[in-house]
Amino acid sequence: MTDEVTIPELRRALTDYVRARSTAFAAARRALGIGEGDANALLHIAANPGIRPTQLREHLGITAAGVTALIDRLVDRGVVRRDVDPRDRRVNRISLTIDIADEPWVQLTRFDDDFDVVLLDHDEVEAMRFAQLLDALTAGTVDRSGR
Repeated sequence: MTDEVTIPELRRALTDYVRARSTAFAAARRALGIGEGDANALLHIAANPGIRPTQLREHLGITAAGVTALIDRLVDRGVVRRDVDPRDRRVNRISLTIDIADEPWVQLTRFDDDFDVVLLDHDEVEAMRFAQLLDALTAGTVDRSGR
């Protein structure tokens, strides 16, 4: 392949991947009846059980009042709980009360889970090179755009 074909094809493939992932995530959120912020919060809490609200706020890029309202909403829905930090009683820790790997919540991760299965069918070295290429592309794009 020539560079004229390879670069546009890579960009197209990445665009298609992002679009498919976004579409799957939006469909999962609609099925669960939750907003994008709530869904992102659930995924981050699942990956970081016992997270502090300030850490969740920083990850989501929202205000302190926003994260409080979000956590209240998730507590009211029964999907997270607040626990008092045993070392500092002034601090809350947030954990899931649901299993993100079980229905219906697994819908939030199904696209990524399926991606992982497909990736396992490929050579590990090839997958690592691809990850490194994506990291380099992302870093180069971010550096050039000033973000």
